[in-house]
Amino acid sequence: MQKNLNPIPANELARIYSLAEFDIDYSSMENNFKDLAHLAAKIAGTEVSLVNLIDTFTQWTYSSYGMDDIVQAPREDTVCQYTIMENEYFEVPDLSADERFKENAAVCGPPNFRYYFGVPLTTAEGINIGSLCVLDQNLRQQSPEKIELLKIVASEVVNRLKALKAIDELKHQLDKVNETHKKVAHDIRGPIAGIVGLAAILAEQGDKNNLDEVLEFITMIHKSGRSVLELADEILTEGKDTPLKTDEFNLLVFKEKLERLYLPQSMNKHIDFQVRINEKNEHIPFIKNKLLQITGNLISNAMKFTQQDGKVIVDLDLKIDVGQYELKIKVEDSGIGMDEATITCIMEGKTSSTKGTVGEKGYGFGLSLVKHLVNSLHGSFNIYSRLGIGTSFEITLFQTMH
Repeated sequence: MQKNLNPIPANELARIYSLAEFDIDYSSMENNFKDLAHLAAKIAGTEVSLVNLIDTFTQWTYSSYGMDDIVQAPREDTVCQYTIMENEYFEVPDLSADERFKENAAVCGPPNFRYYFGVPLTTAEGINIGSLCVLDQNLRQQSPEKIELLKIVASEVVNRLKALKAIDELKHQLDKVNETHKKVAHDIRGPIAGIVGLAAILAEQGDKNNLDEVLEFITMIHKSGRSVLELADEILTEGKDTPLKTDEFNLLVFKEKLERLYLPQSMNKHIDFQVRINEKNEHIPFIKNKLLQITGNLISNAMKFTQQDGKVIVDLDLKIDVGQYELKIKVEDSGIGMDEATITCIMEGKTSSTKGTVGEKGYGFGLSLVKHLVNSLHGSFNIYSRLGIGTSFEITLFQTMH
């Protein structure tokens, strides 16, 4: 595919902000969309259907029918980058006869696709975050009725994305309620323990004075107090050995997800990609909010501007200090570097488009998104770079300990 034809939506910055708000973990693809992908293929009469989400650098296949081995593709090599430019749909009757796509690997080689039809995945605000597309090795044509049905399926994809996000937020709120319950249980343990102790003393005195009725009453208090104390202990110990919550990572899990997502990109460009962590605190949980979006954009940017056989190193560190966690993320590359003017432009939130080291399309919005997300989390973002030497991105985020 010719690299100079890649389109960029006029609202690209708002578009990637909108996608980032869903905070999607692309390493854990949802099965909730399998039926919709299957339905789209049946409606269109095609062999393949894909649910694709498109960020700054990459098209992520969130669900598929007819093709199980696609997870990601460079955005500039996709047909769906044209679909997100449209309000209604984008159709290519014959991919092999279209100058934009005839050299695409999936067109001129296996699976030798000929037909493409895509409907944008549009949010309630009118922003296209991806596409629902169908493909076939044979030429096809969609009737107006089928097109409307495919639009309905695409709308349902967005509805489910919103529902999944709402469910995650609800789980987070429930976790916060559970934490509150544990704190309440902790706070009542002392008073109740005192009541139990007092009841035990009075029970002994009552026995010496032969106050049978008083003793029976106090014994009941003692038993009731003991029951409440045991309940408090049960609440406090509940979940100590449970796995991470749905809104949490630890350094080990964070490392695993980054490697799963970005090792394919590094292998494709022959880049030495490493993720290193502070093993001392590798099991301590922290909130994962927007971390994959932040770090992923930095990694993709680093790989884009690093020559083949270069290096991209990610360092993750978690420190505990006076009731809060301090998470440090450092992404360092041996790439072409940038001058002070470019760094200033990024830090001021301005965007520009620059080609990578082997002609990758530069969309210029990835670092703007990182700065926006870090600011929204009240963290710090710094860039250190030397032309011809490489660049280091450093982020510090603070989280209150539960």
